[in-house]
Amino acid sequence: MAVKIRMTRMGRRHRPFFRINAIESRAPRDGRILEKLGHYDPLEKDPARQIVLKTERVQYWLDKGAVPSDTVSQILLRKGILHKYVEQVAGRREKARAIAKAKGRLFNTAQRVAAQKQAEAAAEQTKAKADEKAKAQAEAAKKVEEKSKADQQEKAETEAAKKAEKEAKAKAKAEEKAKAKAEVVEKPEEKAKAKAEAPEKLEEKAKAKTEAAEKPEKKAKAKAEAAEKPEKKAKAKPAGKAEEPAEVAQKAEEKGQAKAEAKAEEKVEAEPAEKPEEKAGAAEQTEEKTKATTQAAAAEKPEEEAQAKPAEKAEEHTEAQTGTAAEQAAPQNDAETKAE
Repeated sequence: MAVKIRMTRMGRRHRPFFRINAIESRAPRDGRILEKLGHYDPLEKDPARQIVLKTERVQYWLDKGAVPSDTVSQILLRKGILHKYVEQVAGRREKARAIAKAKGRLFNTAQRVAAQKQAEAAAEQTKAKADEKAKAQAEAAKKVEEKSKADQQEKAETEAAKKAEKEAKAKAKAEEKAKAKAEVVEKPEEKAKAKAEAPEKLEEKAKAKTEAAEKPEKKAKAKAEAAEKPEKKAKAKPAGKAEEPAEVAQKAEEKGQAKAEAKAEEKVEAEPAEKPEEKAGAAEQTEEKTKATTQAAAAEKPEEEAQAKPAEKAEEHTEAQTGTAAEQAAPQNDAETKAE
């Protein structure tokens, strides 16, 4: 009869507890046992109470040829119980590990878990690297896109500025052309206005000259009247002498002409600078005016001379009368003196 030392599961769900028994190899796990050799509590924290064995009875059954299971062998080794099947189990385990390694397979659960963890770490690392690479590529693409957008925006701004500058220049040129056209249109109007105003100015100047020419006549008349007054006084006072009215009238006429010429020069200076055509017209007008003034002066001279002659005759007559009166008065005075 083959005997095995193996564990029987006891306890409840989520609270396992194992008994180490000597049992017939053909019996089921929870079948009839031959002897209870100890127990194993995996949830116990105290190592001394976790494994409890009857070392003498375990050694007895080992000596009788009982074969422990792999788990029981590990528990026995932890308690320091050696048996002949340990080396056999270790040899078989190493051989199986070498075969699995040669085939590229995992030998036990620990290796599987370690390999799984290693694969997960490698996957995470590759994923992190891929994420970093994708992030760097996205950032680079974003930078390139931003740069292209900035370049396009700058280009659009420069083009808009150039366009605005061209439009401003074109607008300024159009305004200048319009101003030039308006000035060209205004010039004929100004010329027409100047031409229309020229006769009026000539008339005004002619009026002013005629008035200036009339002033000496008035002055001459006033002086002639003033000269008549001394004649009347001379009748009473024969010693006084009357001024010559012709000379007085001539001096007044010369003064009036000088004043008129000075006023004409002041008006010419006060007027704004005219265009060449207007200047030529003004020069012709001034020449005509001077001719008219000279003709008027020439026409006035005979009248003044004619007026001056009767005045001279009147003075001579008055002088003659005063002389005769004085001669008549002299013999009367002599007679009175003799009578006295």
